[in-house]
Amino acid sequence: MNFQYLTYQIENRIATIVLNRPEKRNALNPQVVSELKSAFESAKNDAKVKMILLKANGEAFCAGADLSYLQQLQNNSFEENLADSNHLKELFESIYTFPKIVIAQIEGAALAGGCGLATVCDFSFATPESKFGFTEVKIGFIPAIVSVFLLRKIGEGKSKQLLLTGDIISAEDALQMGLINFVESKENIQTAVEMFCEKLLLQTSAQSLQLTKMIIAEIQHLNITDALNYAATQNAKARATDDCKKGIASFLNKEKISW
Repeated sequence: MNFQYLTYQIENRIATIVLNRPEKRNALNPQVVSELKSAFESAKNDAKVKMILLKANGEAFCAGADLSYLQQLQNNSFEENLADSNHLKELFESIYTFPKIVIAQIEGAALAGGCGLATVCDFSFATPESKFGFTEVKIGFIPAIVSVFLLRKIGEGKSKQLLLTGDIISAEDALQMGLINFVESKENIQTAVEMFCEKLLLQTSAQSLQLTKMIIAEIQHLNITDALNYAATQNAKARATDDCKKGIASFLNKEKISW
């Protein structure tokens, strides 16, 4: 696939999507968002792909929205701005609900919308030098779309701390808050990500991962009774999947399961 602002390749069942706009600190504009949506859609429909790795070239992972583009939008109508906002919303929602595992490898700053990208991924690795923050309130903007996902990920108290102050925090602080999952040195992060991917590739069922991600996304807005009914229904459906039949048969026959 040919992109202007991304690179995309598949190796060992992993689709690697690399933001490649280093001169703009990989800032998001409509074309970058469109290319990300297209790359994720391609990976979604490719049976050879089991998981996605999102990373970036240059000194920053992603500096958020391209501010020069945002300035241009101030002359747009509300309807035009809503369409543009929905464009970004669709990207974040598609990553959050993506049926395959999405891992972010963050080297450098992940700010505003860039921090939002880290938020919607299933797992995030970062280097100690990486910085995180939702700085929108410092320029008179708001972290609207990402707030929906951040509240789910780290809760109201910590979300308020980040969203209302606009503070930029270290990777270690982001780890303690639950915003990211792992901190690895710049020298080791690639190896650590590869080992983590290999573990999931070899030890987990793709169907089970997809259904489990769906459950996590769906039950949070339901009351306890509806959530349990939904979970019981998914439990029953899972028993009929090919992966469940294969996994149980292999376990009972003391055979190594090949996922």
